[in-house]
Amino acid sequence: MQKQFLTMLQLQDAMNTKVHPQWTEQNFEWYRALWIECGELMDHQGYKWWKKQHADIDQVKLEIVDIWHFGLSMVITAHQRDLATAAESMAIELQQTVRNSEGVLLATEALALHSLRTKGFSVSKFWDLLQAAGMDADELFSAYVGKNVLNFFRQDHGYKDGSYIKQWHGREDNEHLVEIIESLDTSAENFSDQLYQGLKARYADVCR
Repeated sequence: MQKQFLTMLQLQDAMNTKVHPQWTEQNFEWYRALWIECGELMDHQGYKWWKKQHADIDQVKLEIVDIWHFGLSMVITAHQRDLATAAESMAIELQQTVRNSEGVLLATEALALHSLRTKGFSVSKFWDLLQAAGMDADELFSAYVGKNVLNFFRQDHGYKDGSYIKQWHGREDNEHLVEIIESLDTSAENFSDQLYQGLKARYADVCR
């Protein structure tokens, strides 16, 4: 797990640096983005007793991955960009914490409350939410790396200036992303590189 943490921290740092080279010095309110994402997650899970609702588990999981992006950014900042130490600290926190078995809504509120109180990120409380939603470390890893690589790919192919084509043969790029991930070994050392090349090959076909 520590190895996966390090890979994700490296990818998050690279993405944040692409957006702003001195991102750790900008004092962005990552905690605010995190707790707002928590609110969006609760909408997808459903909390309104006064109307009929069904939990949209796929959307809940997507929100969890988005929350993880902000959490990783806070961890990197807290460790002054020492990614190896940050990954080790994250692994130790999980090993030393007793897991809670509360449901998705309570786990989401606990994570949001911690973020609001400390303006920081709790890996253990996030893990409670992850497990409450029925996700494991491998699912988080493949989903996070996939979203990160897709974000990089979009930026590299004109997302900012509007020239990027999001629909590939009648389907959105994230649908192609899921297919490519399913065809790869997520434990491979160069998983993210393979994924990028897979997107590149499909996109080249679209642009012909």
